[in-house]
Amino acid sequence: QVQLVESGGGSVQAGGSLRLSCAASGVLLSIDDVGWYRQAPGKQRELVAGISSGGSTNYADSAKGRFTISRDNAKNTMYLQMNSLKPEDAAVYYCNLKNRWGDNYWGQGTQVTVSS
Repeated sequence: QVQLVESGGGSVQAGGSLRLSCAASGVLLSIDDVGWYRQAPGKQRELVAGISSGGSTNYADSAKGRFTISRDNAKNTMYLQMNSLKPEDAAVYYCNLKNRWGDNYWGQGTQVTVSS
């Protein structure tokens, strides 16, 4: 059974930093495409950052230069380091895994609040 469990969300002031974690079980993060998405109230869920099974990363324009996605294969955990946070970054952040068969798995989400 695949489980993705996010942690690390919270409330910060604009300009602050947070590091989100996504611990996986029942699946190896290293062999599939994984990523972080976010959804703000009234908005669609959007990709923030992704990392492929080969290690290539991609970022939304809004995240470039401020966010860093990484993966610790030994811990089977994925991270999103978020720096210089802005109020518009506030959302529920979800980790996602898409396996080679096209199955999508989601975590339960972690809330990020950024005050101005």
